[in-house]
Amino acid sequence: MYPTSRPRRLRRNPAVRRLVSETSVEPRHLVLPMFVREGASEPMPIGSMPGVVQHTRDSLKKAAVEAVSAGVGGLMLFGVPEQHDAVGSGAVDPDGILNVALRDLRAEVGDSTVLMADLCLDEFTDHGHCGLLDEDGHVDNDRTLQVYGEMAVVQAQAGAHVVAPSGMMDGQVGVIRDSLDATGHDHVSILAYSAKYASAFYGPFREAVDSQLKGDRKTYQQDPANGREALREADLDLAEGADMVMVKPAMSYLDVLRDIAGVADVPVAAYQVSGEYSMIEAAVANGWLDRQRTVLETLTAIRRAGADVVLTYWATEAAQWLQDARG
Repeated sequence: MYPTSRPRRLRRNPAVRRLVSETSVEPRHLVLPMFVREGASEPMPIGSMPGVVQHTRDSLKKAAVEAVSAGVGGLMLFGVPEQHDAVGSGAVDPDGILNVALRDLRAEVGDSTVLMADLCLDEFTDHGHCGLLDEDGHVDNDRTLQVYGEMAVVQAQAGAHVVAPSGMMDGQVGVIRDSLDATGHDHVSILAYSAKYASAFYGPFREAVDSQLKGDRKTYQQDPANGREALREADLDLAEGADMVMVKPAMSYLDVLRDIAGVADVPVAAYQVSGEYSMIEAAVANGWLDRQRTVLETLTAIRRAGADVVLTYWATEAAQWLQDARG
């Protein structure tokens, strides 16, 4: 009598599997995070992220053109300044490295891809926190919001299509939206880091941006134990005018991603973070995993969980693999 059902019929050959595949990954779904270092004369490898570098302004442009040629959906830019101070003044300086690099990329690639800018102070402060500190050393939410508003305007003026507030300050999306609209930048979108967790998987990123962090960020980033809280954060960002929302990290929070994708009426992004990247690269280097299959499987899982957009350090390479597979 058994088996009475044979699901294997729909797995019989590549053509059948392709016909009934439920989830796809395309180059347009991928965003490449990029680091540009002030004063660098040559690209500087990031030891904990094999294959990823802190770019010079020139190598940044070259890598951006390569990514666009591969069909990636967007570029997310992070600046690494030479100098840090208590208020992160380089973040609002039109001639600061992030804003200069935004102008470089906008001139180089124009509107051929979506140019995104990280909107946070952590790369620029000498304490490494995402906001201004009060006299007791705590992050001052409302003073920080004023700086975020200024950052958004400067980034928009530099050519960003999308600003991406990642500091997890209460009310950040609303202040940024008001600041952009009041200065004639109502066309600039906001990608809100709505569910950003205080994760152990950010370690390599801190090397990538030369983080000066002292202490931790548990008073503003989310507790990894909490899921419902992420829905509340996303609801607040949507009410304040977010054009897209994000879950970060991606792979350890696929349940959260699924929940938010189920209720959000805007595109949902997920960030495959530095630690997730480095774990896989380390396993590949030891011969334990097949690199291409593993990378594409993780990207498919993130898409399957509900991400419309995936930020990944493999974006260019994965896009090239996907193009090659389609001939």
